[in-house]
Amino acid sequence: MTDRPAAAGGTPRVIAVVVTYNRRELLLESLAAVQAQHRPPDTVIVVDNASTDGTAAAVRAAFPAVRLAELDGNYGGAGGFAYGMAQALRDGGDLIWAMDDDTIPEPGALAALLAARERYLGRAPAVMASTVLWTDGRPHPMNTPRAKPMMTAAERSAAADVGCVPIRSASFVSVLFDAAQCESRGLPRADFFLWNDDFEFTTRLLRGNIGLLCPASVVVHKTRAFGGTTVDPGERFFYEVRNKIWTLRANSLGPAERMLYTGATLRRWVRTYAAGADRRALRACFVRGLVAGIRSGPRPNEQVLPALAGDAAAPRPAR
Repeated sequence: MTDRPAAAGGTPRVIAVVVTYNRRELLLESLAAVQAQHRPPDTVIVVDNASTDGTAAAVRAAFPAVRLAELDGNYGGAGGFAYGMAQALRDGGDLIWAMDDDTIPEPGALAALLAARERYLGRAPAVMASTVLWTDGRPHPMNTPRAKPMMTAAERSAAADVGCVPIRSASFVSVLFDAAQCESRGLPRADFFLWNDDFEFTTRLLRGNIGLLCPASVVVHKTRAFGGTTVDPGERFFYEVRNKIWTLRANSLGPAERMLYTGATLRRWVRTYAAGADRRALRACFVRGLVAGIRSGPRPNEQVLPALAGDAAAPRPAR
């Protein structure tokens, strides 16, 4: 795969951003699937969070045309996507196709997203999400986009006309972003590190904008286990609590939505605690997350990820 300019006639320039950390073999499988797309992306950027399993060398050997960004530490999915999307904007991408390193898109995944987006009548969607399956073909509960609450009949009809469903949020497992919206509303918040970074980012982009779930675009998410966000998270529960509070305090959600998602969050935390193997550890993580979420807020990306500070000064192509 080689970089190529956007074709004549307004064909959008698509840049894929794949974030990885110590999952070399899954990443190589993901990149092979990205390369095999019926309509491949124009550029592929892999952001490596300082993997120690030989990921960088393997990517250079197997996919020399892929642009490899090697960070100096593990900044999590949030930092990785913030950096990769910044590079995609700097390179003049019109659309950014984001995915984790354990995401395996079927050959028509990207083409289906682009076709639905092109056919949609009205303002161009800011977010297009794929259908995510687990390895046995079941819909993956961890990556089910949240349907848009209180959608109008007109919104539902316009989405149905292109075989889609209106959504209010999505996960970073095959989601197509309008680059102009990413530029105007800001990148993912690197300080989230992991968990809820995708929820905060997509709800921020989708407040007042269009988001669609495209069932014709299918990817497989090769997580170790099948389950949703209530599966025992262990120490990561700190990030779930802190980051969700940060999100609920931000302006990504309207007042009614904030009440709705606060109730849903409390129910999810109760289910997580009830199903936890080490409730004492979960309680400790909850308290730490609660305190951090109330007393602090996410730091600027350039402070969390110094590499972004230097990139900010680089010129970007005009849109």
